[in-house]
Order: sequence, then C-alpha cells, then structure tokens
Amino acid sequence: MKAGEKNYSQVFVLHQEISIRWPPGKALANLLLRFTLIIPLLYFVFVFHFRETATESLFQDLLQILKKVSHEIEMTCQDASTLAHLDSRLQLVSECFRCLRNACAHCANNQNVMRSLGLIDASIHVIQLLQKLESDLESHLTAFRCSLQLLGNIATGNRDSQNSIWKLAFPSLFLNCLNHQDEKIIDYCSMVLFVCLNPERTRQLQEQNNLKIALRVFQTSRRCPELKWTTLIVTNHLLQCPELVKALYEALVAIRLLDVLCEVTSNPEELQHLQACPGLLEVAISLLKLVHLAGKQTTNIFTTTYSTEQEEISHPAMGFKSHLIRLIGNLCYRNKGNQDKVYELNGIPLILDNCSIDDNNPFINQWAVYAIRNLTEENKKNQEFIARMEQQGPADNPVLESLGLKIESRDQKLILKSVKRVPDP
Repeated sequence: MKAGEKNYSQVFVLHQEISIRWPPGKALANLLLRFTLIIPLLYFVFVFHFRETATESLFQDLLQILKKVSHEIEMTCQDASTLAHLDSRLQLVSECFRCLRNACAHCANNQNVMRSLGLIDASIHVIQLLQKLESDLESHLTAFRCSLQLLGNIATGNRDSQNSIWKLAFPSLFLNCLNHQDEKIIDYCSMVLFVCLNPERTRQLQEQNNLKIALRVFQTSRRCPELKWTTLIVTNHLLQCPELVKALYEALVAIRLLDVLCEVTSNPEELQHLQACPGLLEVAISLLKLVHLAGKQTTNIFTTTYSTEQEEISHPAMGFKSHLIRLIGNLCYRNKGNQDKVYELNGIPLILDNCSIDDNNPFINQWAVYAIRNLTEENKKNQEFIARMEQQGPADNPVLESLGLKIESRDQKLILKSVKRVPDP
C-alpha cells in the first residue's frame, strides 16, 4: 500500500468514529479535540491529489458538523453568555471549510456531491451568521474568509453550483461582503462574484437596486488596485456591458456633480448665478422627493437608520440626501423667489421630514435646520406655513426649538416667532 493510500484509509477510520452521533449535551471541546486528529490527514488527502477518492459520507459528516456548530453560533448571537466557547466553535468552522475548500478544488465530482448534499446552502447560512456576529476574534475573520474560498472553489467551472450560489447570495450577501472592512473578505467575495458572473447576470447589475454592487466594485478597484478580483470584474465583465457602463457613469456623475454644487453654492460670488439657474432648484427638490420615497418603500441606502455602534458605512450614495438638502438651503439663502418656489413645490414638509439623525446621511439634521432657517428668513408665508404644520402635528418641536423659534397665537393667526436662548451656564 502506498503512503497516500495508507493515510487515506486512516482518514476513513477516524471520520467514521466522529460521525456526529455523540450523546446530547456532549461538550464541543471534546468534538474539537477529536476533529483535530483528522484534520492533518484530510489536508494530506485533499491537497495531494487524493480528493477524487473521497466518499459522500465524509462530506455528510462535515456537513453535520457545520450544521451543529452553526446552530451553536446562532445561539451565541442571541445569548452573549455563551461567548466563552465562541473561539473554539469558529476554529472548528474554519477547519471544516478548509477541508471542503481543498476537496472541491478542480474536482467536478466533489463539487456536485457537495451541492447535492446542501453544502452550498449550509455554507451561505454560516456566512450570514458570521456577518451578524459581533466579535474581534481572529478566528471570526478566518472562518469568514475560508467560507468564501469554499464558495469560490465549488463554483469554479461548475455552472450548476454557480446558479445555486447566485440564487442564494445575490444581491444582499455579495453587497454585505463587498462592504466589509477586511480586504481579504472583499477579495474572496469578489472571486465568487467573478466566477458566477456571465453576460446575463452582468446586465442584472444595471437594475436600480443592484447598481450599488457594481458601484462598490468600481470604488474598491480604484481604492485597492492590488485586489485582483475586483479589477478582473471591472475589466472582464462590467466594461464589457455598455448599458451598465452608461448607468454607472450617470450615477457617479450625479453624485460628484451634487458635491460640486454644494461647494460652489457656499461661495457668495458664485451663489447668485446658481440661484438664478433655470430648473436647478426644481430638480433638487424633485430628486429629494424620489430618494426620500425610495427610502420609505424598501430598506436601502436612502432609508433612515440610527445606530449607537460606530460602524463604517461605505457606499457611493452615502450622504446624498444630506447634500441635496444642503444645496436647497444654499439656493434659498436670502432669495425670496426660491423660498417661495420651495413652498409651491411642497418642499418644506419634505425637509422637515428629514430632521432625524441618519447614519447614512451625516449632519442631515443640521443641514435641514439650516435650510428651514433660510426658507423662513423674512418670509412670512413660509413662517405661517410651518406654524400651521406645528399646530397640526407633523413638525417636531425640537426642530423649531433648535432654530430658536416658537409658535404664538395672535389675532386668530399662528405666528412663528424668534425667542432668546438662555445661555449655557
């Protein structure tokens, strides 16, 4: 018997002993200890060209381990008291994914067996758990990376596996991984995306809800050119679809143009020219209505979110609503015509509805307050309109208080009046 065959036979003796039939409540530490015995042999088998002789029962055992441990991780997400054993669970997940990753590399038979057993579904479920899990453990990142490497290997050269992954992972899993802070996770996710893309799926990226994936890939390829998979997606897929390039160009130009307009209208010398620019204010209000409505209809980058966690938000359209309100406020600065135009276009309630803290739009509350200040300066009609809204309920008292305003009833009319603020002690 050859050395490889001898080790291979030992693998099956061990893996039959660890076939997930332990008594209920058995300590996971014991499982991890026993599993570490088989890992070096599995590496030997799968790395040194013995992967073709692996049996289905071996993959079934690895699947059962993944399912049990993923359940334990899910419990950890709900109960922080179980965090003490999290590191060992994540190590076990990593080892499972490493074995599966190596077993399906350039082996269509193992790819098909894993898919038929449901390992793609189980792996994506684990990835979704890892995305939700809040942990600084290195084993957390390692498990995340290995899981994506498995998806990349199982999809390479296998159309059925690509279809399964696309159905389960597109678009949310791809977008979440592309927005991760870890560059290796971004790179491995890009590998999976690259392998799964074809002309039809590339065209799907130009749809409004999916365009952010393509924008994120472009953004990453510019910021991190050393990540080869994002660059390959751009050159081999995105740039090969003229319709997608046009949609990306228009979206990026709109975002950049809004940034420029906000800066230019902050310059008194340029402001007067832009205040008189035909249609600019109307377009800004119309666009604000569209993105505000989009954020209320579904959960997306335009949805108001608030979190106490200091988490990085990376999206090309981040701050878009905030910048629109800033632009509207600038255009109304001491300009009666534009103040009245915002009133006529029902822009005042829209701005008041954006006075909440929003993680996706830093300083939106401050820019909304600034816009209302410019809309009401020496404009009684707008002051009375906001006063009526306050009486009806939609306008928040804190918003008016932050402006140094209060509502007074005088001669059966509601008056918006300035108040002196008490200085801080």
